[in-house]
Amino acid sequence: MDTSLATPQAGTGANELSRTLKSRHVSMITFGGIIGAGLFVGSSTAISTIGPAAVISYALAGFLVLLVMRMISEMAMAMPGVQTFPDFARTGVGNWAGFLVGWLYWYFWVVVIAIEAIAGAKIINSWFPMLEVWQIGVVLMAILTAVNLMSAKSYGEFEFWFASTKVIAIIVFILATAAYATGITSPSGPTFSNLTEHGGFAPAGIAVIFVGVSTTIFSLCGAEIATLAAAESEDGASTIARMTISVSTRILIFFVLSILMIVSIVPWNEIEVGVSPFAQALRVMGYPSADLIMNSIVLVAVLSCLNSGIYITSRAMFGLAKNGDAPQSCVQLSKAKVPARAILIASLFSYFALAASVLSPDRVFNFLVNASGAIMLFIYLLIAWAQLRLRADFEAKAPEKLQIKMWLHPYGTWTAIAGMVGVLVLMGVSKSHAIELWTSVLVAALFLVGYWVKCRVQAKQLKN
Repeated sequence: MDTSLATPQAGTGANELSRTLKSRHVSMITFGGIIGAGLFVGSSTAISTIGPAAVISYALAGFLVLLVMRMISEMAMAMPGVQTFPDFARTGVGNWAGFLVGWLYWYFWVVVIAIEAIAGAKIINSWFPMLEVWQIGVVLMAILTAVNLMSAKSYGEFEFWFASTKVIAIIVFILATAAYATGITSPSGPTFSNLTEHGGFAPAGIAVIFVGVSTTIFSLCGAEIATLAAAESEDGASTIARMTISVSTRILIFFVLSILMIVSIVPWNEIEVGVSPFAQALRVMGYPSADLIMNSIVLVAVLSCLNSGIYITSRAMFGLAKNGDAPQSCVQLSKAKVPARAILIASLFSYFALAASVLSPDRVFNFLVNASGAIMLFIYLLIAWAQLRLRADFEAKAPEKLQIKMWLHPYGTWTAIAGMVGVLVLMGVSKSHAIELWTSVLVAALFLVGYWVKCRVQAKQLKN
Protein backbone atom coordinates (compact mmCIF):
# COMPACT_ATOMS: atom_id res chain seq x y z
CA MET A 1 0.00 0.00 0.00
CA ASP A 2 1.72 3.16 -1.20
CA THR A 3 -0.08 6.30 -0.10
CA SER A 4 2.33 8.45 -2.04
CA LEU A 5 0.68 7.30 -5.25
CA ALA A 6 -2.66 8.88 -4.35
CA THR A 7 -3.92 11.31 -6.98
CA PRO A 8 -5.85 14.48 -6.29
CA GLN A 9 -9.59 14.13 -6.59
CA ALA A 10 -9.99 17.57 -8.07
CA GLY A 11 -8.26 16.50 -11.25
CA THR A 12 -5.93 18.48 -13.43
CA GLY A 13 -6.08 20.40 -16.67
CA ALA A 14 -9.38 20.82 -18.46
CA ASN A 15 -11.22 18.61 -15.98
CA GLU A 16 -10.18 20.45 -12.85
CA LEU A 17 -13.08 21.55 -10.67
CA SER A 18 -13.22 25.24 -9.85
CA ARG A 19 -12.11 26.27 -6.37
CA THR A 20 -14.81 28.86 -5.74
CA LEU A 21 -16.35 27.57 -2.50
CA LYS A 22 -15.41 29.49 0.64
CA SER A 23 -15.12 27.99 4.11
CA ARG A 24 -18.51 29.47 5.06
CA HIS A 25 -20.02 27.63 2.09
CA VAL A 26 -18.45 24.30 3.06
CA SER A 27 -19.52 24.53 6.70
CA MET A 28 -23.11 25.36 5.76
CA ILE A 29 -23.14 22.67 3.07
CA THR A 30 -22.37 20.21 5.85
CA PHE A 31 -25.17 21.58 8.03
CA GLY A 32 -27.48 21.50 5.03
CA GLY A 33 -26.86 17.84 4.27
CA ILE A 34 -27.67 16.70 7.81
CA ILE A 35 -30.36 18.94 9.26
CA GLY A 36 -33.51 18.02 7.39
CA ALA A 37 -36.88 16.38 7.80
CA GLY A 38 -35.15 13.57 9.72
CA LEU A 39 -34.71 15.91 12.68
CA PHE A 40 -37.76 18.13 12.37
CA VAL A 41 -40.26 15.33 11.70
CA GLY A 42 -38.51 11.95 11.92
CA SER A 43 -37.52 12.49 15.56
CA SER A 44 -41.18 11.92 16.47
CA THR A 45 -40.72 8.19 15.82
CA ALA A 46 -37.71 7.90 18.13
CA ILE A 47 -39.35 9.87 20.96
CA SER A 48 -42.68 8.01 20.79
CA THR A 49 -40.85 4.66 20.83
CA ILE A 50 -38.06 5.30 23.34
CA GLY A 51 -39.46 8.06 25.54
CA PRO A 52 -37.34 10.86 27.04
CA ALA A 53 -34.32 8.53 26.86
CA ALA A 54 -34.30 9.19 23.10
CA VAL A 55 -31.85 11.94 24.07
CA ILE A 56 -29.32 9.25 24.96
CA SER A 57 -29.98 7.38 21.69
CA TYR A 58 -29.21 10.54 19.71
CA ALA A 59 -26.09 11.20 21.81
CA LEU A 60 -24.77 7.66 21.25
CA ALA A 61 -25.52 7.81 17.52
CA GLY A 62 -23.84 11.21 17.27
CA PHE A 63 -20.80 9.89 19.13
CA LEU A 64 -20.37 7.06 16.60
CA VAL A 65 -20.65 9.49 13.69
CA LEU A 66 -18.19 11.84 15.40
CA LEU A 67 -15.64 9.01 15.65
CA VAL A 68 -15.98 8.35 11.92
CA MET A 69 -15.52 12.05 11.16
CA ARG A 70 -12.33 12.03 13.22
CA MET A 71 -11.03 9.13 11.12
CA ILE A 72 -11.84 11.04 7.92
CA SER A 73 -10.09 14.15 9.28
CA GLU A 74 -6.97 12.13 10.09
CA MET A 75 -6.81 10.70 6.57
CA ALA A 76 -7.60 14.05 4.91
CA MET A 77 -4.70 15.71 6.71
CA ALA A 78 -2.28 12.87 6.02
CA MET A 79 -3.21 12.66 2.33
CA PRO A 80 -3.97 16.23 1.15
CA GLY A 81 -4.19 15.07 -2.46
CA VAL A 82 -6.97 12.59 -1.63
CA GLN A 83 -9.86 14.65 -0.33
CA THR A 84 -12.87 12.40 -0.71
CA PHE A 85 -13.68 9.47 1.53
CA PRO A 86 -14.39 7.00 -1.35
CA ASP A 87 -10.73 7.48 -2.25
CA PHE A 88 -9.67 6.90 1.36
CA ALA A 89 -11.35 3.50 1.07
CA ARG A 90 -9.69 2.94 -2.31
CA THR A 91 -6.22 3.81 -0.98
CA GLY A 92 -6.56 1.98 2.32
CA VAL A 93 -8.50 -1.15 1.39
CA GLY A 94 -8.41 -1.53 -2.39
CA ASN A 95 -10.05 -0.51 -5.67
CA TRP A 96 -13.11 -2.64 -4.94
CA ALA A 97 -13.71 -0.68 -1.72
CA GLY A 98 -13.42 2.67 -3.52
CA PHE A 99 -15.85 1.44 -6.18
CA LEU A 100 -18.32 0.14 -3.58
CA VAL A 101 -18.17 3.20 -1.31
CA GLY A 102 -18.52 5.60 -4.24
CA TRP A 103 -21.52 3.87 -5.78
CA LEU A 104 -23.25 3.16 -2.44
CA TYR A 105 -22.88 6.82 -1.52
CA TRP A 106 -24.23 7.88 -4.89
CA TYR A 107 -27.22 5.53 -4.49
CA PHE A 108 -27.92 6.69 -0.92
CA TRP A 109 -28.14 10.33 -1.94
CA VAL A 110 -30.21 9.91 -5.11
CA VAL A 111 -32.82 8.20 -2.92
CA VAL A 112 -32.54 11.05 -0.41
CA ILE A 113 -33.15 13.52 -3.25
CA ALA A 114 -36.40 11.79 -4.17
CA ILE A 115 -37.53 11.57 -0.53
CA GLU A 116 -36.80 15.25 0.11
CA ALA A 117 -38.51 16.30 -3.15
CA ILE A 118 -41.64 14.42 -2.09
CA ALA A 119 -41.51 15.87 1.44
CA GLY A 120 -41.19 19.41 0.10
CA ALA A 121 -43.92 18.82 -2.48
CA LYS A 122 -46.35 17.58 0.18
CA ILE A 123 -45.83 20.74 2.25
CA ILE A 124 -46.45 22.99 -0.75
CA ASN A 125 -49.44 20.81 -1.74
CA SER A 126 -50.99 21.47 1.70
CA TRP A 127 -50.87 25.19 0.86
CA PHE A 128 -51.84 24.82 -2.81
CA PRO A 129 -53.99 21.66 -3.06
CA MET A 130 -54.84 22.40 -6.70
CA LEU A 131 -51.32 21.21 -7.61
CA GLU A 132 -50.42 17.50 -7.59
CA VAL A 133 -47.56 16.33 -5.37
CA TRP A 134 -45.65 14.85 -8.30
CA GLN A 135 -45.98 18.08 -10.30
CA ILE A 136 -44.52 20.12 -7.45
CA GLY A 137 -41.75 17.55 -6.96
CA VAL A 138 -40.74 17.76 -10.62
CA VAL A 139 -40.61 21.57 -10.45
CA LEU A 140 -38.51 21.54 -7.26
CA MET A 141 -36.09 19.06 -8.85
CA ALA A 142 -35.84 21.15 -12.02
CA ILE A 143 -35.16 24.41 -10.14
CA LEU A 144 -32.44 23.01 -7.90
CA THR A 145 -30.88 21.04 -10.77
CA ALA A 146 -30.61 24.35 -12.63
CA VAL A 147 -28.97 25.95 -9.58
CA ASN A 148 -26.36 23.19 -9.50
CA LEU A 149 -25.73 23.51 -13.24
CA MET A 150 -24.92 27.23 -12.90
CA SER A 151 -21.71 26.89 -10.91
CA ALA A 152 -20.33 25.53 -7.66
CA LYS A 153 -20.40 29.05 -6.26
CA SER A 154 -24.10 29.52 -7.07
CA TYR A 155 -24.87 26.21 -5.38
CA GLY A 156 -22.75 27.25 -2.39
CA GLU A 157 -24.57 30.58 -2.03
CA PHE A 158 -28.01 28.98 -2.23
CA GLU A 159 -26.99 26.36 0.31
CA PHE A 160 -25.40 28.93 2.60
CA TRP A 161 -28.70 30.80 2.98
CA PHE A 162 -30.83 27.64 3.11
CA ALA A 163 -28.65 26.12 5.84
CA SER A 164 -28.24 29.42 7.70
CA THR A 165 -32.02 29.64 8.01
CA LYS A 166 -32.14 26.16 9.52
CA VAL A 167 -29.32 26.82 11.96
CA ILE A 168 -30.87 30.10 13.12
CA ALA A 169 -34.27 28.38 13.51
CA ILE A 170 -32.75 25.62 15.67
CA ILE A 171 -30.85 28.09 17.86
CA VAL A 172 -33.97 30.22 18.37
CA PHE A 173 -35.99 27.07 19.13
CA ILE A 174 -33.46 25.87 21.72
CA LEU A 175 -33.33 29.27 23.43
CA ALA A 176 -37.14 29.68 23.46
CA THR A 177 -37.79 26.16 24.74
CA ALA A 178 -35.01 26.42 27.34
CA ALA A 179 -36.64 29.58 28.71
CA TYR A 180 -39.96 27.75 28.92
CA ALA A 181 -38.56 24.49 30.37
CA THR A 182 -36.67 26.34 33.12
CA GLY A 183 -39.81 28.27 34.09
CA ILE A 184 -38.72 31.70 32.86
CA THR A 185 -41.61 31.97 30.39
CA SER A 186 -43.76 29.05 31.55
CA PRO A 187 -46.81 30.10 33.63
CA SER A 188 -46.60 26.90 35.68
CA GLY A 189 -42.86 26.93 36.40
CA PRO A 190 -40.17 24.48 35.24
CA THR A 191 -41.37 21.54 33.12
CA PHE A 192 -38.44 19.14 33.56
CA SER A 193 -40.74 16.78 35.48
CA ASN A 194 -41.85 15.50 32.05
CA LEU A 195 -38.49 13.73 31.84
CA THR A 196 -39.41 11.29 34.60
CA GLU A 197 -43.21 11.25 34.64
CA HIS A 198 -45.44 9.12 32.39
CA GLY A 199 -43.53 5.89 32.99
CA GLY A 200 -40.09 7.26 33.81
CA PHE A 201 -37.09 8.45 31.83
CA ALA A 202 -36.79 5.12 29.96
CA PRO A 203 -40.38 3.79 29.97
CA ALA A 204 -39.64 1.11 27.37
CA GLY A 205 -36.50 -0.15 29.12
CA ILE A 206 -32.76 0.28 28.75
CA ALA A 207 -32.37 -2.06 25.76
CA VAL A 208 -34.66 0.12 23.62
CA ILE A 209 -32.24 3.04 24.07
CA PHE A 210 -29.57 1.07 22.21
CA VAL A 211 -32.03 -0.25 19.64
CA GLY A 212 -33.01 3.38 19.08
CA VAL A 213 -29.48 4.15 17.88
CA SER A 214 -30.32 2.15 14.74
CA THR A 215 -33.11 4.61 13.91
CA THR A 216 -31.42 7.84 15.00
CA ILE A 217 -27.94 7.38 13.51
CA PHE A 218 -29.14 7.87 9.95
CA SER A 219 -30.49 11.34 10.66
CA LEU A 220 -26.97 12.33 11.79
CA CYS A 221 -25.08 11.05 8.74
CA GLY A 222 -23.74 13.56 6.24
CA ALA A 223 -20.86 15.46 7.85
CA GLU A 224 -18.54 13.71 5.39
CA ILE A 225 -20.00 16.02 2.71
CA ALA A 226 -17.29 18.52 3.64
CA THR A 227 -14.60 16.27 2.18
CA LEU A 228 -16.39 16.20 -1.19
CA ALA A 229 -16.81 19.97 -1.17
CA ALA A 230 -13.13 20.35 -0.26
CA ALA A 231 -12.15 19.59 -3.86
CA GLU A 232 -13.87 22.87 -4.86
CA SER A 233 -12.86 24.92 -1.86
CA GLU A 234 -10.29 27.70 -1.91
CA ASP A 235 -9.15 26.50 1.53
CA GLY A 236 -6.67 23.70 2.08
CA ALA A 237 -7.34 20.17 3.25
CA SER A 238 -6.27 21.08 6.79
CA THR A 239 -9.00 23.72 7.08
CA ILE A 240 -11.66 21.31 5.82
CA ALA A 241 -10.43 18.49 8.05
CA ARG A 242 -10.67 20.62 11.19
CA MET A 243 -14.01 22.04 10.06
CA THR A 244 -15.49 18.55 9.72
CA ILE A 245 -14.97 17.85 13.43
CA SER A 246 -16.17 21.26 14.63
CA VAL A 247 -19.31 21.18 12.48
CA SER A 248 -20.06 17.57 13.53
CA THR A 249 -19.79 18.58 17.18
CA ARG A 250 -22.12 21.53 16.75
CA ILE A 251 -24.68 19.42 14.90
CA LEU A 252 -24.59 16.81 17.68
CA ILE A 253 -25.20 19.54 20.26
CA PHE A 254 -28.11 20.92 18.20
CA PHE A 255 -29.73 17.49 17.91
CA VAL A 256 -29.31 16.52 21.56
CA LEU A 257 -30.42 19.88 22.98
CA SER A 258 -33.42 20.08 20.64
CA ILE A 259 -34.67 16.62 21.63
CA LEU A 260 -33.97 17.30 25.32
CA MET A 261 -36.05 20.49 25.24
CA ILE A 262 -38.91 18.79 23.39
CA VAL A 263 -39.24 15.91 25.89
CA SER A 264 -38.92 18.40 28.75
CA ILE A 265 -41.91 20.41 27.48
CA VAL A 266 -44.15 17.82 25.81
CA PRO A 267 -45.02 14.53 27.60
CA TRP A 268 -43.37 11.87 25.47
CA ASN A 269 -46.56 9.81 25.22
CA GLU A 270 -48.31 12.74 23.53
CA ILE A 271 -45.81 12.89 20.65
CA GLU A 272 -47.52 11.81 17.42
CA VAL A 273 -45.54 9.77 14.90
CA GLY A 274 -45.20 11.68 11.63
CA VAL A 275 -46.08 15.01 13.24
CA SER A 276 -43.25 17.44 13.96
CA PRO A 277 -42.49 17.34 17.71
CA PHE A 278 -41.02 20.81 17.24
CA ALA A 279 -44.47 22.08 16.25
CA GLN A 280 -46.02 20.26 19.21
CA ALA A 281 -43.58 21.96 21.58
CA LEU A 282 -44.39 25.36 20.07
CA ARG A 283 -48.12 24.71 20.49
CA VAL A 284 -47.63 23.80 24.16
CA MET A 285 -45.71 27.05 24.60
CA GLY A 286 -48.68 28.98 23.20
CA TYR A 287 -47.67 29.73 19.62
CA PRO A 288 -50.92 29.51 17.58
CA SER A 289 -49.08 29.48 14.25
CA ALA A 290 -46.81 26.59 15.25
CA ASP A 291 -47.76 24.39 12.28
CA LEU A 292 -47.22 27.17 9.75
CA ILE A 293 -43.89 28.13 11.34
CA MET A 294 -42.59 24.56 11.37
CA ASN A 295 -43.89 23.71 7.91
CA SER A 296 -42.02 26.73 6.56
CA ILE A 297 -38.82 25.69 8.35
CA VAL A 298 -39.18 22.05 7.27
CA LEU A 299 -39.69 23.22 3.67
CA VAL A 300 -36.45 25.18 3.81
CA ALA A 301 -34.77 22.14 5.39
CA VAL A 302 -35.88 19.70 2.71
CA LEU A 303 -34.99 22.12 -0.11
CA SER A 304 -31.56 22.45 1.47
CA CYS A 305 -31.12 18.67 1.61
CA LEU A 306 -32.41 18.37 -1.95
CA ASN A 307 -29.93 21.01 -3.11
CA SER A 308 -27.05 19.29 -1.29
CA GLY A 309 -28.14 15.88 -2.55
CA ILE A 310 -27.88 16.92 -6.20
CA TYR A 311 -24.43 18.39 -5.54
CA ILE A 312 -23.21 15.32 -3.64
CA THR A 313 -24.37 12.73 -6.16
CA SER A 314 -22.80 14.60 -9.06
CA ARG A 315 -19.43 14.91 -7.31
CA ALA A 316 -19.55 11.28 -6.22
CA MET A 317 -20.07 10.19 -9.82
CA PHE A 318 -17.38 12.60 -11.01
CA GLY A 319 -14.96 10.95 -8.58
CA LEU A 320 -15.98 7.47 -9.75
CA ALA A 321 -15.48 8.48 -13.37
CA LYS A 322 -12.01 9.91 -12.60
CA ASN A 323 -11.07 6.44 -11.34
CA GLY A 324 -12.62 4.62 -14.29
CA ASP A 325 -15.58 3.31 -12.27
CA ALA A 326 -18.30 5.33 -14.06
CA PRO A 327 -18.89 6.50 -17.66
CA GLN A 328 -16.00 8.70 -18.74
CA SER A 329 -18.42 11.28 -20.08
CA CYS A 330 -19.10 12.19 -16.43
CA VAL A 331 -15.55 13.53 -16.15
CA GLN A 332 -16.30 16.26 -18.65
CA LEU A 333 -17.01 19.66 -17.12
CA SER A 334 -19.22 22.42 -18.46
CA LYS A 335 -18.03 25.98 -19.09
CA ALA A 336 -19.06 26.72 -15.51
CA LYS A 337 -16.61 24.02 -14.34
CA VAL A 338 -19.32 21.69 -13.00
CA PRO A 339 -19.85 18.00 -13.94
CA ALA A 340 -23.09 18.74 -15.82
CA ARG A 341 -23.63 15.20 -17.11
CA ALA A 342 -23.20 13.72 -13.65
CA ILE A 343 -25.72 16.25 -12.31
CA LEU A 344 -28.25 15.34 -15.02
CA ILE A 345 -27.80 11.59 -14.47
CA ALA A 346 -28.49 11.99 -10.75
CA SER A 347 -31.54 14.10 -11.55
CA LEU A 348 -32.87 11.52 -14.03
CA PHE A 349 -32.57 8.70 -11.49
CA SER A 350 -34.35 10.86 -8.93
CA TYR A 351 -37.15 11.57 -11.40
CA PHE A 352 -37.50 7.81 -11.77
CA ALA A 353 -37.72 7.43 -7.99
CA LEU A 354 -40.23 10.27 -7.86
CA ALA A 355 -42.36 8.52 -10.50
CA ALA A 356 -42.09 5.26 -8.53
CA SER A 357 -43.47 7.04 -5.47
CA VAL A 358 -46.59 7.93 -7.47
CA LEU A 359 -47.07 4.82 -9.61
CA SER A 360 -45.85 2.14 -7.20
CA PRO A 361 -45.45 3.53 -3.68
CA ASP A 362 -45.90 0.12 -2.06
CA ARG A 363 -43.28 -1.71 -4.08
CA VAL A 364 -40.66 0.10 -6.13
CA PHE A 365 -40.35 3.26 -4.04
CA ASN A 366 -40.51 1.40 -0.73
CA PHE A 367 -37.76 -0.90 -1.98
CA LEU A 368 -35.58 2.07 -2.94
CA VAL A 369 -36.08 3.65 0.49
CA ASN A 370 -35.56 0.43 2.44
CA ALA A 371 -32.50 -0.44 0.40
CA SER A 372 -30.77 2.74 1.57
CA GLY A 373 -31.48 2.05 5.26
CA ALA A 374 -28.10 0.58 6.22
CA ILE A 375 -25.99 1.92 3.36
CA MET A 376 -24.23 4.64 5.35
CA LEU A 377 -23.14 2.14 8.01
CA PHE A 378 -21.60 -0.08 5.32
CA ILE A 379 -19.73 2.97 4.03
CA TYR A 380 -18.56 4.03 7.49
CA LEU A 381 -17.34 0.49 8.27
CA LEU A 382 -15.17 0.50 5.13
CA ILE A 383 -13.84 3.94 6.08
CA ALA A 384 -12.90 2.60 9.53
CA TRP A 385 -11.13 -0.37 7.94
CA ALA A 386 -9.22 1.99 5.66
CA GLN A 387 -8.22 4.19 8.61
CA LEU A 388 -6.81 1.22 10.54
CA ARG A 389 -4.66 0.14 7.60
CA LEU A 390 -3.53 3.63 6.56
CA ARG A 391 -2.70 4.61 10.14
CA ALA A 392 -0.39 1.61 10.47
CA ASP A 393 1.21 2.48 7.13
CA PHE A 394 1.81 6.12 8.07
CA GLU A 395 3.20 5.28 11.51
CA ALA A 396 5.69 2.95 9.85
CA LYS A 397 6.72 5.15 6.90
CA ALA A 398 5.74 8.81 7.48
CA PRO A 399 4.56 9.54 11.05
CA GLU A 400 5.08 13.29 10.51
CA LYS A 401 2.02 13.32 8.22
CA LEU A 402 -0.29 12.44 11.11
CA GLN A 403 -1.10 16.02 12.08
CA ILE A 404 -4.61 15.06 13.26
CA LYS A 405 -4.90 11.70 14.99
CA MET A 406 -7.82 9.43 15.70
CA TRP A 407 -8.74 9.54 19.38
CA LEU A 408 -7.42 6.62 21.47
CA HIS A 409 -6.17 4.79 18.40
CA PRO A 410 -6.77 1.93 17.72
CA TYR A 411 -9.38 1.57 20.46
CA GLY A 412 -11.40 4.56 19.23
CA THR A 413 -11.70 3.02 15.77
CA TRP A 414 -12.56 -0.41 17.16
CA THR A 415 -15.19 1.20 19.39
CA ALA A 416 -16.79 2.81 16.34
CA ILE A 417 -16.67 -0.49 14.43
CA ALA A 418 -18.20 -2.40 17.35
CA GLY A 419 -20.92 0.22 17.73
CA MET A 420 -21.83 0.16 14.04
CA VAL A 421 -21.82 -3.64 13.88
CA GLY A 422 -24.03 -3.62 16.96
CA VAL A 423 -26.49 -1.29 15.21
CA LEU A 424 -26.58 -3.61 12.18
CA VAL A 425 -27.23 -6.63 14.43
CA LEU A 426 -30.05 -4.78 16.17
CA MET A 427 -31.51 -3.90 12.78
CA GLY A 428 -31.33 -7.55 11.76
CA VAL A 429 -33.29 -8.77 14.79
CA SER A 430 -35.80 -5.91 14.67
CA LYS A 431 -39.12 -6.73 13.00
CA SER A 432 -39.46 -3.19 11.66
CA HIS A 433 -35.86 -2.68 10.46
CA ALA A 434 -34.75 -6.13 9.27
CA ILE A 435 -36.06 -5.46 5.76
CA GLU A 436 -33.94 -2.29 5.58
CA LEU A 437 -30.81 -4.24 6.49
CA TRP A 438 -31.31 -7.09 4.04
CA THR A 439 -32.39 -4.93 1.10
CA SER A 440 -29.32 -2.76 1.73
CA VAL A 441 -27.18 -5.92 1.72
CA LEU A 442 -28.77 -6.86 -1.61
CA VAL A 443 -27.94 -3.47 -3.15
CA ALA A 444 -24.33 -3.68 -1.87
CA ALA A 445 -24.03 -7.19 -3.33
CA LEU A 446 -25.32 -5.97 -6.71
CA PHE A 447 -22.69 -3.22 -6.79
CA LEU A 448 -19.99 -5.77 -5.94
CA VAL A 449 -21.21 -7.90 -8.85
CA GLY A 450 -20.97 -4.75 -10.98
CA TYR A 451 -17.33 -4.34 -9.92
CA TRP A 452 -16.60 -7.99 -10.80
CA VAL A 453 -18.18 -7.53 -14.24
CA LYS A 454 -16.19 -4.33 -14.79
CA CYS A 455 -12.93 -6.11 -13.94
CA ARG A 456 -13.75 -9.01 -16.27
CA VAL A 457 -14.55 -6.66 -19.15
CA GLN A 458 -11.34 -4.68 -18.60
CA ALA A 459 -9.31 -7.90 -18.45
CA LYS A 460 -10.73 -9.05 -21.78
CA GLN A 461 -10.00 -5.67 -23.35
CA LEU A 462 -6.37 -5.89 -22.21
CA LYS A 463 -6.00 -9.36 -23.74
CA ASN A 464 -7.37 -8.13 -27.05
